Amino acid sequence: MSATILNSSINRRQFLSMAVVTVTALSLPAISEAASNPRALSFYHTHTGKKLDIVYGSQNRYDPRALSKINHFLRDFRTGEMHPIDPHLLDILSSIRREFGGQRTFEVISGYRSLKTNQQLSKKSSKVAKRSLHMLGQAIDIRMTGVSTRKVQQCALDMKRGGVGFYGKSNFVHLDTGRVRFW
Repeated sequence: MSATILNSSINRRQFLSMAVVTVTALSLPAISEAASNPRALSFYHTHTGKKLDIVYGSQNRYDPRALSKINHFLRDFRTGEMHPIDPHLLDILSSIRREFGGQRTFEVISGYRSLKTNQQLSKKSSKVAKRSLHMLGQAIDIRMTGVSTRKVQQCALDMKRGGVGFYGKSNFVHLDTGRVRFW
């Protein structure tokens, strides 16, 4: 990321936070099933219309540059604020993607949310948690091209690796790295 982009996109505190998460991610053990295979994701952001196809890790390592690109892609599109995305969340997405053939694209409804955005959304809907894991970079709301949201939900539930919410009327699944639970 160039210095120009860095200065206009994030403040010093956000940069340091992202650096800590990146360094931590590099020291995390990789999920055994992904140890020999590159961990790749494909995203389409439903609000910005942008796409990202990326390999974010391989051989027991995370790629710091790829994590930075993912942090930028999943930033709060309303405010432009960025926050480090939990690499374990990416591993959950990667595992789900593999379950459905490894070539599908995640349609992102919401990634990171700033406090300001989360407060605005929680005023409009009781379904938005006031202390949402989206604000910590530990949650994402998605659909998957060519796969029903019910099948994505069931796949995530079977993994038992965090929270799974199903929003049938809005046609998306919430995934997070919090405790195992569902709604």
